[in-house]
Amino acid sequence: MPCTNSAPHPIWLNNPEIGNMPYDPEKHHRRSIRLKGYDYTRAGAYFITIVTQNRACLFGAVVEGRMRLNPLGQIVQECWLAIPDHFPHALLDEFVIMPNHLHGIIVLQEMENSVGARHVPRRRREEFGKPVPGSIPTIVRSFKSAATKHINEYRGTPGAPVWQRNYYEHIIRNDRSLHRIREYIATNPLRWHLDRNIHPTGTDPMDAEWFG
Repeated sequence: MPCTNSAPHPIWLNNPEIGNMPYDPEKHHRRSIRLKGYDYTRAGAYFITIVTQNRACLFGAVVEGRMRLNPLGQIVQECWLAIPDHFPHALLDEFVIMPNHLHGIIVLQEMENSVGARHVPRRRREEFGKPVPGSIPTIVRSFKSAATKHINEYRGTPGAPVWQRNYYEHIIRNDRSLHRIREYIATNPLRWHLDRNIHPTGTDPMDAEWFG
């Protein structure tokens, strides 16, 4: 996935499917991050968090409550904004790139085929080694691959890992959750000193709501 410029964020289309999405009351952590058997091509909104390998601060610094991207952070931003160029059914809402992680909301719309009919992939659930076109795992995998490629080209480190293998996702069930997550993302730089991704004993009260 080459990185090209896309439309500015945020983009949000009201989607009645969001309030009807199934929800697993068990809290999920990064060792068990996706719902078994869930259809991640389904229309709806997803809160995504992707963390760097070893939580290394690669993308810039927080200065006076504002994130200042360095060239690697700018590459990540460009690749994130390019997602709709490669996955037209995926819209971007609020996002933030932090020194060692990214938070963002991806909104999936129903995919359509060339004659305007709704497209339903034959295989809609992820299997090992068999990605589902247009699914959240496929989108995240493509983004991570593109960002890694361009970062390593920039710094001359071919093959070096940039991201942790997995990522965190949360299915957004309703407007209240959407607004709370938008607030969490937008205010993330202000709470950097509490962030568990850099401070293992971080006590950000908003982290507990989404990451348990």
